[in-house]
Amino acid sequence: MLIDIHAHMITPGMLNRHEFWGPFMTVNGFKVGHFCLGTKQVATGTDEEAEANLLKKMSHENRRQLMADRGVDRIVVSTPSHAFMYWAEDFGTEYAKICNNELAAYCAEDPEHFSFWAHANLADPETAVVEIERAVRELGAKGLCVGGANFNGLEAHSEELFPVWEKLVELDVPIMVHGYNQSVWLGEDFHTDKYETTSILGDCYDETLFFWYLICGGALDRFPTLKTYITHAGGMSLFQLGRFSALNKGMAPDSKNQKPLEEYLGNFWFDLDVHTVALRKAIVDMVDIKRIVHGTNFGGAYDFGDPTVGLGVSDTDRELIRSGNAIKLLKL
Repeated sequence: MLIDIHAHMITPGMLNRHEFWGPFMTVNGFKVGHFCLGTKQVATGTDEEAEANLLKKMSHENRRQLMADRGVDRIVVSTPSHAFMYWAEDFGTEYAKICNNELAAYCAEDPEHFSFWAHANLADPETAVVEIERAVRELGAKGLCVGGANFNGLEAHSEELFPVWEKLVELDVPIMVHGYNQSVWLGEDFHTDKYETTSILGDCYDETLFFWYLICGGALDRFPTLKTYITHAGGMSLFQLGRFSALNKGMAPDSKNQKPLEEYLGNFWFDLDVHTVALRKAIVDMVDIKRIVHGTNFGGAYDFGDPTVGLGVSDTDRELIRSGNAIKLLKL
């Protein structure tokens, strides 16, 4: 069995919900406020055609066909990071409810193949706690997908977010961390973010910040059973783990972690979303095999095949990565 727990989803009801924030699908790309996601595709047709093409791609039929082509049995879908709406004030809270209702309805049509991560407006922790409770207990969400950094000024170490982490522990569901394009905060100047840097590089940087801030801020000492899955192989978290651990001990006098940094790895899960076998093998060498899951940005901007190929692990361990660990983590 193969379960991909990193797959974004847009439904018709998740588009065109706000006159300014949208989000909108246009011939120039995915648009949220002034921000428009970069693309090298030549603009053709109309905005209506662009939206129709996106929604056709996201249909149950097309998703199932792509899953069959890639040998995937189930995907766990989430709100696209470009539409997290932490920047949209009250609409951010409204949109979280919309996303959860839409994703729950989408998955309910075919629960054998689709599950979902909840969304919540972490810029407003009080309402986020209420929405997480609803999404998990009433709608069946398997966990909470969050950005990596900057929840309208809040970070993973912010004590304002501790009630969110407490609620996730109470519900016994994990976090999924996925960075988002910080250029959305630049408004009309979003285009000054050259080369889509805050998305292409920034996602991984922000995911690393979440790892660093959650540990250094003492959240994992306060909530030792909090579970966190970091996409894109953890950003830089694993590849610079030795540096982070050593300098956490000798520098950062304001850090609150009670144990050596590497001793918190048991709170984290990582995928193999890096594009060479050598790097995937390094992850397998560093991380408990029971903390590695299958997440590939399914149906997104790239496809590199089955990342477990060539790892040299046993069939038993390969199946843990492909499905077993996700089944246990998400109670699938």
